[in-house]
Amino acid sequence: MEDIKVFFAKQLKKLRIAKGLSQEQLALLAGLNRTYISKIEKAKRNITLETVQKLASALGIHYREFFNCDVDFEEGS
Repeated sequence: MEDIKVFFAKQLKKLRIAKGLSQEQLALLAGLNRTYISKIEKAKRNITLETVQKLASALGIHYREFFNCDVDFEEGS
């Protein structure tokens, strides 16, 4: 089973790139620090539900989009 932090990290990065946002742009929209976004995408941070909501809002999506399991990820991407 994949670690939830790794799964979320991959989902966040995929959705951020799909929206054409840099980590810095996403951070500004979400009211977070760019280095914090980087650590989330590297699965180095254990984030709160409030942070999930901030990220979803900044991306213009519903938080459930992060947990959509229809996406296959390549190892190491």
